[in-house]
Amino acid sequence: MLYIVATPIGNLGDITRRAIDVLASADIVAAEDTRRCRALLSHLGLSRPLLAYHDHSDDRRECELLAELQRGRSVALVADAGTPLISDPGFRLVRAARQAGVDVVCVPGPCAAIAALSIAGLPSDRFAFEGFLPARESARKARLEALSAEQRTLVFYESPRRVLALFEDLQAVFGSDRQAVLARELTKIHETLLSGSIAELRSRIAADPEQQLGEIVVLVHGAEEVPDRTAIDSDRLLRSLMPRLSLSEAVDCAVEISGLPRNALYRQALALRDVVEPH
Repeated sequence: MLYIVATPIGNLGDITRRAIDVLASADIVAAEDTRRCRALLSHLGLSRPLLAYHDHSDDRRECELLAELQRGRSVALVADAGTPLISDPGFRLVRAARQAGVDVVCVPGPCAAIAALSIAGLPSDRFAFEGFLPARESARKARLEALSAEQRTLVFYESPRRVLALFEDLQAVFGSDRQAVLARELTKIHETLLSGSIAELRSRIAADPEQQLGEIVVLVHGAEEVPDRTAIDSDRLLRSLMPRLSLSEAVDCAVEISGLPRNALYRQALALRDVVEPH
């Protein structure tokens, strides 16, 4: 069996009893960072064989783990913190294991994105997790542009080195007034939750270097719903405009307001001309 084991994002008391049992019984623990995993196991009073499995692992390590699984051994996959595969390595191994007929079992627990969303005070019934945005400014802005009309709450992970640059780009693309939240060092001693407009948070982060440290989750309120302009009653619109304007001017205004094709509105206006009081 391949176990996907969530581990604490900060407070070690958040480890689940089931996660401890799985880690204690696993033949191999595949860890993103073996040093951090060894410290966690030591805290739990456990000692297990460790193998490194991270973003830079080559296909040989994946094949090695898959071979162990096919021999009937159990492997527990853990990330540095939180739930593996959520902006962490593991997708390729899970896919290969499932394709090989290996059972993949989830051992759920902490996840920074969900923890932040649960306390942010932003709409949480629908949300879009974007993970880490591109490091380069041009690519980051391009991705934000693509998300500018997204109505779901947006959830990002960000490096402390780039969090101020992220808020500068958010303000440039989304505007100053949209509500946002900075969740920093969740479950740790210096846990911080800042709420306000994008412009307000940008100013607070710029003025307080401490807010540019640690593990960071950024949440942004989704865009307001834009009314469907095609749902406008074009007949009623033309009847309102035609008594006040020439036919051509009324059609031009109706096109601008509704976004409907001019030819269709012009034909409709011609049909209405005899029943609407002329300009």
